[in-house]
Amino acid sequence: MRVMVIGAAGMIGRKLVEKLALDSEALGRGIEQLTLVDVIEPPIPAGLASISHALAADLADEGVAASLIASRPDVIFHLAAIVSGEAEADFDKGYRINLDGTRSLFDAIRNEAKQEPYRPRLIFASSIAVFGEPFPEKIGDEFFTTPLTSYGTQKAISELLLADYSRRGIFDGIGIRLPTICIRPGKPNKAASGFFSNILREPLSGLEAVLPVDDTVRHWFASPRAAVGFFVHAARMDTSRIGPRRTLTMPGLSALVGEEIEALGRIAGPKAVKLIRREPDAVIRKIVSGWATDFDARRARELGFVAETDFDEIIRIHIEDELGGKVWHG
Repeated sequence: MRVMVIGAAGMIGRKLVEKLALDSEALGRGIEQLTLVDVIEPPIPAGLASISHALAADLADEGVAASLIASRPDVIFHLAAIVSGEAEADFDKGYRINLDGTRSLFDAIRNEAKQEPYRPRLIFASSIAVFGEPFPEKIGDEFFTTPLTSYGTQKAISELLLADYSRRGIFDGIGIRLPTICIRPGKPNKAASGFFSNILREPLSGLEAVLPVDDTVRHWFASPRAAVGFFVHAARMDTSRIGPRRTLTMPGLSALVGEEIEALGRIAGPKAVKLIRREPDAVIRKIVSGWATDFDARRARELGFVAETDFDEIIRIHIEDELGGKVWHG
């Protein structure tokens, strides 16, 4: 099996590659070739070094998608994107990367198939940002997409393209609508949702974190470990069960910011909670106010996708995977 990960230097990309390195049969059969792509050259996992190739490339640049698809990967993970806050701040960059790059990839597959039959499995990282107000109590996959951000709009358009190209048999596509991933490892980024991770990750290491919204803000979450599981399952599942709606809202946990903080207190103690500094940010609050808070992910669950059910579990996964089992207690 030839596997390509586009966006391999990002958090989910790195963790997906780590998973494949630990279990080369994770996708259902062995990996013969692994191609890792991002705007910065991704690291090659030691366990798959002999069959891996990494390169720095921008999917939106002319000719890049065609050159990548010339190797005819059997499974393509399309994770490349700029995050929500950056896409909102830079209109041109957001559409170029999140939409034009995606369309270039899809058309490269279509053009490659003109040479001789070719129909890869393509797993696309979408987002719950495709939904916009007014919301029902819980959003199911049948709810219409009316995004209120440029990022959500770019993802929604890509979902439509994914469905149409799959309907026409150009590729076997699955869209994964990710919850907000928490706790994201590393340093804070430009994602408008970044504070959801920051207020846990930093205090768990004894560092201050800024909270720009109220404790009563509710959101939809899953851990990085669950996210990798979504993509691995999508790569090996029977897609005949999905039907024409090719994008699935993933399972997750609906929780208040206050419930995040309570879980932090239970696991790391009151000194960790005191490291959270409340600094209201009108821009972030406006963006977050337009996001959905709870979902009916029954369809994805019935198809075998799973995620965490409480925030204590999400925090413990971060401690185990990123902190070597150790927590700062002051």
